[in-house]
Amino acid sequence: MNVRRVIPTAALAGAVALGAAALTSCSGAGAVGGEDGKLGVTASFYPLQFVAEQIGKEHVKVDGLTKPGVEPHDLEITPKQTAQLGEADVVLYLKNLQPAVDKAVAQSGVKNIVDAATLTELEAHGASGHDHGAEEAHAEGEGHDHSHGEGGTDPHVWLDPVKYAEIAKGVGAALEKADPGHAADYKKNTDELVGKLAALDTEFKDGLRNTASRTFITTHSAFGYLAERYGLDQEGISGVDPESEPSPARMKDLQAVAKKDNVTTVFFETLASDKTAKTLATDTGLKTDVLDPLEGITDTSQGADYFEVMRSNLKNLQKALGAK
Repeated sequence: MNVRRVIPTAALAGAVALGAAALTSCSGAGAVGGEDGKLGVTASFYPLQFVAEQIGKEHVKVDGLTKPGVEPHDLEITPKQTAQLGEADVVLYLKNLQPAVDKAVAQSGVKNIVDAATLTELEAHGASGHDHGAEEAHAEGEGHDHSHGEGGTDPHVWLDPVKYAEIAKGVGAALEKADPGHAADYKKNTDELVGKLAALDTEFKDGLRNTASRTFITTHSAFGYLAERYGLDQEGISGVDPESEPSPARMKDLQAVAKKDNVTTVFFETLASDKTAKTLATDTGLKTDVLDPLEGITDTSQGADYFEVMRSNLKNLQKALGAK
């Protein structure tokens, strides 16, 4: 997976921790939010921002540190953002995903900081093969450059609706703690979101149950959790950095995999270059399509929010894998 495109676990965790910190500061003061009386939540990047908005609704004001179109891993925090961070009631981040965020969160002094990486179990995923088979992924080192985050864990937990629901529950609990006056609403909204994620999980299960192939090739090895959840094999072209050039040996491996596993499509994503995907597709006579790791929503995203983009991902996977 490309390093640049990958969101380290630490970063995610940081985001969450940030959220939690904000939460504490708010509850410690006994009052909530700024002049408008809303709970001020700062989220490090889109998946955490979306959860906070869905659960907090009218009771929160959510600020995202990563603007649309910015690759989260590349984020640099401005002094102004650092100051805003310190004023948040709750900070949500994913530790090891965005080093700049981790640092800013640590210095923020916010009491209610929530690290999303602590809300679900993170796993290590390889660039190749069944994703619990990280150890078999290119022993000569090619598998290793796909790991980021603490102990080489994969931060992209939000692409698994089941794990994302676990994060949602943790964020909901943090908001209840920070703003006990609206705890009942946060609980109701959390249950609603978890229910929608369970429905999405069922759609993926049913939609990918019977396919001609179980293998997909992608530039960004962000889909390890999704692949493992639904019994697929993810083959990543490059390392953690989506912009990095894969070795000729890796390209040759992928051509062999494509042939052996009836692969029809090479996936690229919206926030990173599609150059390597197109090169491989041309060399192997394959099609290209989009598989979005949902690190941010832009005008070019195949949907307006998490659920719409995930359903687009499902449709694209069904088409590529030959769903029956």
